[in-house]
Amino acid sequence: MRDILGSIDFCTTFCYHAGMKQKQEKTFSYFAIYDPAPEGGYNVSFPDFPGCVTFGKTFEEARRMAADVLELWIEELKYQKQAIPSAVQVRRPIVDEVEVANPEGEIQITPDNISL
Repeated sequence: MRDILGSIDFCTTFCYHAGMKQKQEKTFSYFAIYDPAPEGGYNVSFPDFPGCVTFGKTFEEARRMAADVLELWIEELKYQKQAIPSAVQVRRPIVDEVEVANPEGEIQITPDNISL
């Protein structure tokens, strides 16, 4: 029994490494928008892939779900012989929040008191 298990382990390891040498996968980057959901969690969408959306209860889960759904979306586009948008090859903007103090006596701006 030990020889059989040893053989299986060797085959699994060898086949995995042999497959990795033969199959060189390229990776591409696309923009993902993580929008905090009112009920909690994050809605994720991709500007280059309209309709491709997902959700995660935490930011980390949303990132995992985003990678999974986008990979499946691209596989489906390939299967249907549809064009796949070019991957991002330019510098990416960095979007961040900046907190500033609200001086006493100043009006606090909220969605409720903004009139456009």
